[in-house]
Formats: sequence, C-alpha cells, structure tokens
Amino acid sequence: MTRLGDLERAVMDVLWDVVPGTSDGVTVREVADALDGRELAYTTVMTVLDRLAGKGMVQREREGRAWRYRAAASREAHIAQLMLDALDLGGSRDAALVRFARSVTGTEAEVLRAALGAEAGLTGPGTTGGAQATAPNSAGTGAELTDRVDGPAARRPADEAADR
Repeated sequence: MTRLGDLERAVMDVLWDVVPGTSDGVTVREVADALDGRELAYTTVMTVLDRLAGKGMVQREREGRAWRYRAAASREAHIAQLMLDALDLGGSRDAALVRFARSVTGTEAEVLRAALGAEAGLTGPGTTGGAQATAPNSAGTGAELTDRVDGPAARRPADEAADR
C-alpha cells in the first residue's frame, strides 16, 4: 500500500472524517473548503484527488460535469495495511510482532486479545465467542472489531527466542 504525502493525508483525512460510508461522496470544492487553513488552489486539490484515485485510495463517480469522491477503504483498513507492509520489510516477522505486542498499552493489549479471540472463535473474557468482539478504544468507548486479524493467536517459545 502506498504511503501518503502530507497533502494526500490531509485530503484523505477529509474523506475519512467528512464522508460517511453511506455518503455519495464529496466534490473537489467541498474538500478544498474543508482544508480551509491550507489556502490551496482548487486545481491543486483536484490534482491530489485525481492522483489518489489513480493509486486506488479513492473512488470517484461522475455527477454532471463534476466528480464525487469517497475513500476506497476505511482509515483503519489503511493503517492495518501499512502495518502489514511494515512487517514485510524484512527480518523476522515473528520477532517484529513480539516487539510490537510488548510495546502496546494495557488497553491496546485488551483490544488485540479480543480481536484475536474473536478471530479464533474463542470464548472468555473480552470475546463474544465468534464473529465480533467489543473492546475499549483510545477514547474509552466500545468499538466493534470487525476487521480480519491474520496470524497466530498465541505466542510460541520460538517467538520469544527470536526476540532476544
């Protein structure tokens, strides 16, 4: 997945924040207006949206003479793909996962446990026995965990040895 530049990220933030999943999308003018503190030309915003469409980050649909844009995937899906891409950079994927797991906060660890438990179909604290689990997010509210989590749900002795 492509990493985003500063302006591309700002435009994607507008699409992720302003355009709900059921929306028909927004026009270039609406995106430019939402980026009011940047004082960008209409054509600059149009070019960024066109490039993001070319990268597959946004979908666009013709409406009269204009285009309506919306994010092709959620912010969470994009971030998850960036994390997976980082794991593929080389070295030991297992060791990187172990280091990551050791670096998260207690609340984040609970979110991971709930997601892995739901993926494995486990029951117990923090899981619902299958399809979805709810765990606290950084704002302290419950968030449904519906994105697929690939990888082993349990640490193996080899993981710990690889981390040393």
